[in-house]
Amino acid sequence: MLPRLLCTSLFVGALALAGGCSKSEPPAESQAKADGAATQPAETAMKAAADKAPEPGVDHHSFANSDDYRVQHLDLDLTVDFPRKVLEGEAVLKFKRLSKKNPPMILDTRGLEIESIKAGRGEQMEPVKFSMGKKDDHLGTPLEIKLPKGATSVAIQYRTSPDASGVQWLEPQQTAGKAHPFLFTQAQAIHARSFVPLQDSPKVRITYNATIRTPEELRAVMSADNDPQAEKDGVYEFEMPQPIPSYLLALAVGDLEFKPMGERTGVYAEREILDAAAAEFEDTESMLEATEKVYGPYRWDRYDLLILPPSFPFGGMENPRLSFITPTVIAGDKSLVALIAHELAHSWSGNLVTNSSWRDLWLNEGFTTYLTNRIMQNIYGDERYQMEMALGYDDLQATLKDRPDSDEILAVNSRGRDPDEVFSDIPYEKGSLFLYELEQKIGRENFDQFLLDYFNKFAFQSIATEDFVQHLNETLLKQYPDKLDAERINEWIFEPGIPEGAPHPQSDAFTKLDPIRQQWLDGEIKAGDIDTKGWTYHQWKYFLDGMPEKLSGEKLKELDSAFGLTESKNNEVAFSWLMIAVRNQYKPAYPRLENFLTSIGRNKFLRPLYRNLVETDQKELAVRIFDEAKPGYHPLSVKVNSWVIYGEDGE
Repeated sequence: MLPRLLCTSLFVGALALAGGCSKSEPPAESQAKADGAATQPAETAMKAAADKAPEPGVDHHSFANSDDYRVQHLDLDLTVDFPRKVLEGEAVLKFKRLSKKNPPMILDTRGLEIESIKAGRGEQMEPVKFSMGKKDDHLGTPLEIKLPKGATSVAIQYRTSPDASGVQWLEPQQTAGKAHPFLFTQAQAIHARSFVPLQDSPKVRITYNATIRTPEELRAVMSADNDPQAEKDGVYEFEMPQPIPSYLLALAVGDLEFKPMGERTGVYAEREILDAAAAEFEDTESMLEATEKVYGPYRWDRYDLLILPPSFPFGGMENPRLSFITPTVIAGDKSLVALIAHELAHSWSGNLVTNSSWRDLWLNEGFTTYLTNRIMQNIYGDERYQMEMALGYDDLQATLKDRPDSDEILAVNSRGRDPDEVFSDIPYEKGSLFLYELEQKIGRENFDQFLLDYFNKFAFQSIATEDFVQHLNETLLKQYPDKLDAERINEWIFEPGIPEGAPHPQSDAFTKLDPIRQQWLDGEIKAGDIDTKGWTYHQWKYFLDGMPEKLSGEKLKELDSAFGLTESKNNEVAFSWLMIAVRNQYKPAYPRLENFLTSIGRNKFLRPLYRNLVETDQKELAVRIFDEAKPGYHPLSVKVNSWVIYGEDGE
C-alpha cells in the first residue's frame, strides 16, 4: 500500500515455523565459524540487533494457533445482501496439521455471526462444537473449534456484521453513476477477519476459490482471475492459484465495466470514469514490462486496476491481479501515476515476498517505494525520478518531526497496538532511503542483481526483518566487505532517525524554486510575476510545502488570486494549499475545504487536515465537518480520524 528478514541461532526455532529458513541452510552461528574471522563484525552487529527484536516471526496481531494448524486453501461461497449490508454463506478452510496433538483450532474473527461449523476429512464432515472467546478492541474475537482427530478441513456457516471494519457499503448516490449500490473490502492490516473467519496473519499464505452471488445488474471482481467477459447473471466464480496472505483477499461489487490498456493490463470502473481512468493509466503495461526486465517475471498472470469511489481510504491497495485505486489520482496529466507504479511494484515486494508480521511492514513498503522510484525513472526519465525522490525525502523529514523515537525504527514494535497505527512514511520512505544507500555504495547494477536474487529466493514466502539481515550477511556483506558495514545496517533498521551521512535526494527542478519563493515572501516580486508555465505538480507541491507556518491574509489572497489554488483540480496541490489555509485560517478556502473533506475518504488527506484544524483551535469546525462526512467514510477512516479529533479515549 501507498505506502522482510536473519536466522541467527537465537531464532532458528521460531523462524523455522515462519518459513524463513530452509532446512538445507546452516544456522548463522555455524556458518560464521566456517567463514572465519571476516564475519565476526557482522555477527556481532546482528546479535545486537537480535537482542532488540521483539520475537521475530511471531505475529502478535493474530489469535490463530498457526503453529498447530496451517490453513493452505480457502473455498468461499458468499451472497452479497445489499439491503441488509451483510455477506452471508460458507467458508471452507483446508489445513495441514503441524502438531501431533489435537488441540482446538483457533481462528480470527471480528463481528462475525457464526451459525454452525462442520469438520472432518474430505467429504466426511460432521458438526463440531465451537465457542467465541473474549473480545479484544484491536484484534477482534477468537473462534475456538474442537476438531475430530484426523480432520483436515472445517466448514463454517456465517454472516458478517453491517458495520464490518473491512467492508464498506455505498448507497447509489455515493457512486459515480448514482444508480446502483457499491461494495468493496479492505483487508489490510487485520480486517480480513471481519468478513472471513480465518488465520488472519501475513505469515499464513493461502490459495482460494470463491463463488460470489450478487444482484444480476452488478459485477463482482476479486483479487483473483477476473473475467471481463463474464455474463452478468448474478453468480461469479473466481480462482487464486498463487498463495497469498489474508490481507490480500479482496472483493468489490458494483456497476463495473472493463477497458483493456495492454496485453496483460486493463481497468475496471464505473462507466462515467472508465475512459478517463484508462487514459490516465495507459502506461501501466509499459511499467510492468520495465519492471520485469530488471526484477524478474511478473508471476500473477494479469495486472488490472479497479477504480473505486472516492471514499476508499487509501491511495491504492496492492491486491494481486487487481489493485484497488482511488479516483483522486485521476488528474488528467499523469502527474500522480507514481501510485500505480507503487501498487504494481508490490507484485514483487509485498505480494511475492511478504512481511511475516506488521512489525516488519517496512519489508513490504520500503522495498516497494524504492522500486516505485525506479519504475518512474524508467518510464518518465531522470528529472521525474529526482523530483519523486526529493518529495519522498521531504515527507520523511516531516514525519520524523511528528513521530516518537520508537516509531522511527524500521522493525517497529507493534505489539499491543492496533497495526493500523504503524503505517506512516517511516516504513515507506526510510525503508526506501536505506535501500538507496545500499545501491549507492555497491552500484546500481550490483544492487539490482541482489534484488532479483532476493525476489527469487523468497518468492511466495513470508519473512521477518531478521531473515533479510541474515540474507544480507550471506550475500552483500561478504561480497562488499570494504563498502558495507553491518553496524550501520543495524543502525538503519533497529535505531530511530536517519543515520548520519545518509543520502539526501535533491532535484534541480526544486532548488531553483527556493530563491523564487523567498523573493516573493520578502516582497521583492509579486505572485503574478512568477513564471509558472511548465511547472509540474511536483514543483507546485514543493513550492507550497516550503512556505512558512504563518502567512498573512494578504499574502494568501495574492497567491490564490494569481494561481487559483483554492479551485485546483489536482488533489495533491489542493491538499497542500488547504493545509496552508487551515494553519492561517484563510476563510475564502473553507468552502473548498469542507467539500474536500466530505467528498474524499483518502486518509493521506483527511488525517493531516483534521489534525491541523484541531491544533489551530478549530476543533468545533473539525467535529461539524467530520459528523457530516462520517456516513460516507470507510470504517477505517472513521476510526483513524476519530483518534485525531477526539483522541483514542474519545474525548
